[in-house]
Amino acid sequence: MARIKPFKGIRPPRELVEKVESRPYDVLNSEEARAEAGDNEMSLYHIIKPEIDFPVGTSEYDERVYRQAALNFQKFQDRGWLVQDADDHYYIYAQTMNGKTQYGLVVAAWVNDYMEGRIKKHELTRRDKEEDRMKHVRVNDANIEPVFFAYPDNAVLDALIMRYAATAPEYDFVAPIDGFRHQFWIISDTADLNTVTEEFAKMPSLYIADGHHRSAAAALVGAEKQRQNPGHRGDEEYNFFMAVCFQASQLTILDYNRVVKDLNGLSSEEFLNALARNFVVENKGGDIYKPARLHEFSLYLDGQWYSLTAKEGTYNADDPIGVLDVDISSRLILNDILGIGDLRTSQRIDFVGGLRGLGELKRRVDSGEMRMALALYPVSMKQIMDIADSGKIMPPKATWFEPKLRSGLVIHKLS
Repeated sequence: MARIKPFKGIRPPRELVEKVESRPYDVLNSEEARAEAGDNEMSLYHIIKPEIDFPVGTSEYDERVYRQAALNFQKFQDRGWLVQDADDHYYIYAQTMNGKTQYGLVVAAWVNDYMEGRIKKHELTRRDKEEDRMKHVRVNDANIEPVFFAYPDNAVLDALIMRYAATAPEYDFVAPIDGFRHQFWIISDTADLNTVTEEFAKMPSLYIADGHHRSAAAALVGAEKQRQNPGHRGDEEYNFFMAVCFQASQLTILDYNRVVKDLNGLSSEEFLNALARNFVVENKGGDIYKPARLHEFSLYLDGQWYSLTAKEGTYNADDPIGVLDVDISSRLILNDILGIGDLRTSQRIDFVGGLRGLGELKRRVDSGEMRMALALYPVSMKQIMDIADSGKIMPPKATWFEPKLRSGLVIHKLS
């Protein structure tokens, strides 16, 4: 059963939240963070991207950069830009994108649930990226940024959340970069706190939606602290890490598309003929064409859009991985025809999140940077949960969640 608890969040005062909050560390590079922070010394980028405090070109993995993160985190607290709540709370975090609102519960999740597989993942992680975030957690002794979980729909929690959503939020702002609305409430009532804890305890599993490296790093540091403490009891704060948990049905997963630099020595005609072995290929003309259903793909090549519909027998409907469009396209197009085997390392392919639209695929091909583009129908949350339940791992670059969580609304201290 999923074990969670409330915690004493470290948060910006209401009047400073828009000064402090930021995008997550992993959706922008150092120079973008430097530009967004500008002359705002309260920007969370000084903690999550502290290389911006050093000369341009300083590596984000420089040991001085990690130390600067800790110095800045302490400075934010000393100056009152971040203040710890006096009591344990759960928090509600709502995001509104294109008129649709999703509500998340901010909780402290149990490290052992991750280590023992009750917090389920669907992606592989890289050790170097884990170690980077582990260093950041260690040096700050805190989870500065949350991870993004999903949980099975729950009517009791939904009713509780809607009751709070009808009241005035603690924070309410529209982020300047993404243009999405972000709201935040505090759950302090003892009965409500108990209800949240009890309802999560009925859930056999939680699911990582986004933030696999942050989840791994947070849990591994917690497990490390357990081993290092000779007086370990199991109720210390380091046994928990911060997560925002959303009902699965509320989440929006966008398409995650591919652009490829060459056709592996084939002419356009040869490439289309090769596709016809496993797909029904239809020319849709010059107007952007978006896949309308599972197992349908959109190809952009030579100024024309094509629909590609996978033929019967090219995938296994009973295999939670084999039925995925990302697997079908990887096997039958990228690997078999184009010779791209490892999507993580190939320099011939790039990936475009669906928020940028299919116009971005067209632009990159028309510019000559790329030779062709492939648009996929988005993965469903049910598919992700089925794969996680089966213990399997999704192919790389399969999911793109929007909106992204803003960082800096609340922080979880490990001691």
